[in-house]
Amino acid sequence: MLVSILIFLLIFSVIVISHEFGHFAIARRNGIRVLEFDIGMGPVLYRKKGGETDFCVRLLPIGGACIYDGLEGLDDEEEHQMDEHSFPNAPVGSRIASVLAGPMANFILGFIFSVILVAFTGTDLPVIQEIIPDSAAMEAGLEKGDVIKKINGETIHIYREVSLVSMMNYGEPLRITYERDGEKNTVELTPILDKEDNRYYIGIRGSGQYMKCNPVQVFQYGFYETFYWLKATYKSLGLIFRGHFTKDDVSGPVGVVKVVDDTYTETAPYGPAAVILTFLSLATLLTVNLGVINLLPLPALDGGRLVFLFLELVRGKPIPPEKEGMVHLAGFALLIFVMILVLFNDISKFVR
Repeated sequence: MLVSILIFLLIFSVIVISHEFGHFAIARRNGIRVLEFDIGMGPVLYRKKGGETDFCVRLLPIGGACIYDGLEGLDDEEEHQMDEHSFPNAPVGSRIASVLAGPMANFILGFIFSVILVAFTGTDLPVIQEIIPDSAAMEAGLEKGDVIKKINGETIHIYREVSLVSMMNYGEPLRITYERDGEKNTVELTPILDKEDNRYYIGIRGSGQYMKCNPVQVFQYGFYETFYWLKATYKSLGLIFRGHFTKDDVSGPVGVVKVVDDTYTETAPYGPAAVILTFLSLATLLTVNLGVINLLPLPALDGGRLVFLFLELVRGKPIPPEKEGMVHLAGFALLIFVMILVLFNDISKFVR
């Protein structure tokens, strides 16, 4: 478990640092003063001044921060003292770019991880390996060896995208375009409910055909890999509003450590290469997940700040900083409350 905790902290630190560095780099590029760049949370263990920025390493190796000059609500006297390099006084486009840069850095990091993964493991092609008897796929005339090209107009690049569509389906009809012997055909089918599993199935199995990518395809399918995790994240969020998940399906840091521990235990016998590649895949999921979550239009998240900035862009003037500060403070308090609930739920799953 100690090894798993260290692996988790390493992965999480790389993801968080990349996120905060995205904020930092674009803010500085746009002339916005960054007062502090933090790695970790809690009391400061190490501090070094670099230009106008304090670079700090803090006690708790979880989280981080990029603190702009004047970001939080300030009174009139303090606002009067701020110059053009303070966040509130920067052009609104520069502020939007600086806030958006954090999540974008997570997506870029996910793409880098994906390229490395694809270079070593190849990619799973959307080729049907087996048709389940008496299934919707069999009734529609799909056959082994068919290559799935589109589902409901959405282009399919890797087989896991087919699995994702199946998992997210609630019995809605699917229009599937496939290629057989060089010719494209389209069929429509309705997945069939399996009462025992309580989910709908198309009736196909695939992912048995892998392709080793050349240097150009490594970047192409690295992008597809990243986009797959992006789709999986936001579609999973959509299922929350459909009541598909329970509280036991949501995990925080403790739950992720458990996943890391299980993953390490399963892959360690296959050697260091298998461990590294497996954790690269997990890191890709986590960094893309963090990017998507931060873009949600919720107070205290980057997406919440972007809402206020886009409102300013439309209105031609900013929302009063004290009102925006109150909204973000309330959102931050709610976020901490949710994190505590998730933490206790994670711990309770261990002691059951």
